[in-house]
Amino acid sequence: MSHIDAGDPPPAAAKKKSPAEEAAEKRREKLTPGSLMKAVIRSGSGDATPTDGDQVIIHCTTRTMDGIVVNSTRREHGGKGIPLRFVLGRSKMILGFAEGFPTMLKGEIAMFKMEPKIHYAEDDCPVTAPDGFPKDDELQFEIEMLDFFKAKVISEDLEVIKKIVDEGKGWETPREPYEVTARITARTADGKDILPSKEVPYFFTLGKSEVPKGLEMGIGSMARKEKATIYVSSTYLTESSLMPQLEGLEEVHFEVELVQFTQVRDMLGDGRLIKRRVVDGRGEFPMDCPLHDSLLRVHYKGMLLDEPKSVFYDTKIDNDGEPLEFCSGKGLVPEGFEMCVRLMLPGEKSIVTCPPDFAYDKFPRPANVPEGAHVRWEIELLGFEVPKDWTGLNFKEIMEEADKIKNTGNRLFKEGKFELAKAKYEKLLREYNHVHPQDDEEGKVFANSRNSLHLNVAACYQKIGEYRKSIEACNKVLDANPVHVKALYRRGMSYMLCGDFDDARNDFEKMIAVDKSSEPDATAALLKLKQKEQEIEKKARKQFKGLFDKKPGEISEVGAEAEGAKNAGDTVGSAEAVTSTDRDGSEKPSPRAEPDYAFEEERPGLIGRVWPSARRIFSSLGLNRCTIL
Repeated sequence: MSHIDAGDPPPAAAKKKSPAEEAAEKRREKLTPGSLMKAVIRSGSGDATPTDGDQVIIHCTTRTMDGIVVNSTRREHGGKGIPLRFVLGRSKMILGFAEGFPTMLKGEIAMFKMEPKIHYAEDDCPVTAPDGFPKDDELQFEIEMLDFFKAKVISEDLEVIKKIVDEGKGWETPREPYEVTARITARTADGKDILPSKEVPYFFTLGKSEVPKGLEMGIGSMARKEKATIYVSSTYLTESSLMPQLEGLEEVHFEVELVQFTQVRDMLGDGRLIKRRVVDGRGEFPMDCPLHDSLLRVHYKGMLLDEPKSVFYDTKIDNDGEPLEFCSGKGLVPEGFEMCVRLMLPGEKSIVTCPPDFAYDKFPRPANVPEGAHVRWEIELLGFEVPKDWTGLNFKEIMEEADKIKNTGNRLFKEGKFELAKAKYEKLLREYNHVHPQDDEEGKVFANSRNSLHLNVAACYQKIGEYRKSIEACNKVLDANPVHVKALYRRGMSYMLCGDFDDARNDFEKMIAVDKSSEPDATAALLKLKQKEQEIEKKARKQFKGLFDKKPGEISEVGAEAEGAKNAGDTVGSAEAVTSTDRDGSEKPSPRAEPDYAFEEERPGLIGRVWPSARRIFSSLGLNRCTIL
């Protein structure tokens, strides 16, 4: 019988140990000569031994030094016939196991003699001895190493472990609510078949409890065509249509071959806009998708969701067989359509079911699509072209490209698509961070263009009722030039719309002080401001009139009247001052036309700033905090 000790100390220059390694080394110091002895009863095969991260599967029979069996996993010794499983470096186990397992070969049977301090009598032993166990005695542990392999830990409590049998293809794995096709068999931990093999693979949807939770978690880590064994303990053996009977099962081993899965994306997170990929595309998802504004070529067929045969448009028929070409980010197709196409790979075919508010209720409606109709699109992305790269362009060429994007934003603004317009202006502002004028003349052109974009963003925020963000956009101009008349006007309007009348008055009066030519516009704005103040004062007087003349018990009625007046009246935030649009897409107050004061917006997130639906799209990807440069 050979003796096992802690081995030689590591060299002084060894790398810093992790807390787990330090704890293991501290435990190992408890080993003394003769405290752990090993005798090989049957040799194993090969020369590989288990290492940290491996799952070991063993049978164990524990005897006293007199040969009396006190505990066993084997049926012939009173056990259940269920082997024990441990993950080296992760599972809690007695010190003798932690030191003995790494010395064994696959198939080996060995006898370990352990002093009490090496098994359950160890100080701070991480595991509890079975009832009636002679933990203070020297004992013999007969171990058979059935198997060991590199474990994929699926659940942190080690109750779900995966063994990869054959590697899969690609990196993508299924998740809710993907549709999965898999061949699945199952047996108990002692080898009894409980789910026989079937010729037809099993089809199910992740997240719908159609398979036990632990199995679903394991399949969620598999790639296409991967074969694996998934070890699931009773904690994760939930009831399902696959296995309705679970009584008496402590552990199940599932043999799984992931045949195929269909990418299903809930684009809005509420089950209304669903994209199902039916034919894979070329490239890596999502890196090779048209995430940014691009020229796209697609074939598509549109039909009413409740009437699959009611095709209202088919590019292969209604467009002379030619694909639809459109530039994303310009509002040229319904929002739900564009959101889904941005997450497609070239060559991919997907089926999209879309609610009316993301289909044609906010977009020019085909003649045979009724209002409020849910639609289904079958879309094939043939290819796309990325926007022109500004690298290598001179300053004049860059500004010409910028004007094209800005003009698109202005068109979207005039069409009432303020979020899309804002995204265009913000995209330009981000690109401007990499533009460097070479002389004073270029610097002046560049500064004017950038200021115009900031003010356009401010106007977009005004239109969507986010007046504070509109003020922030104006401040980006005024911080550099405190007497910028257009920025003062735009900020003053935003102050007025959110009820900060004193700040609004200061901005309008400052306009007159710095530029006499702006006096007519500032005067008209001050007149509008005065009207707003009078309206608010009048409403306040009406709400509280007679409040303190009421007798006790009547105040609540006055409060109800005041609440009714509040609901009936308009708020300070009404945009009645805006009646038309200038050539930059800016709003104009009534009665006097607003001067040519441009407009622009804030930054929800890197991708969210590229196009307005980005936050929804990356939420559906599970990449809420993802940044794509």
